[in-house]
Amino acid sequence: MGAGAVLAALRKQRGGSLSPEAATAAACFETTPDVIAAVTAGASGQELVSGGFPDDVRIATESDVSDVVPVLTDGAFMAAG
Repeated sequence: MGAGAVLAALRKQRGGSLSPEAATAAACFETTPDVIAAVTAGASGQELVSGGFPDDVRIATESDVSDVVPVLTDGAFMAAG
């Protein structure tokens, strides 16, 4: 779902075509009526919920909420730039 969200946004911003695989991922994201419910229903979502972290599912599905690109540096995420 995350890859589909990124690909859908890239296609919207830049136009042009995507590979068949990328287009499928983007279409999956774009046609999912309730992304939070879909992610929650998946194995990783269920694991987070059962582990006591239901808010992490919501956070993981947020779009356009950050203007920082995280980069893994020496084992920790840092803001790029």
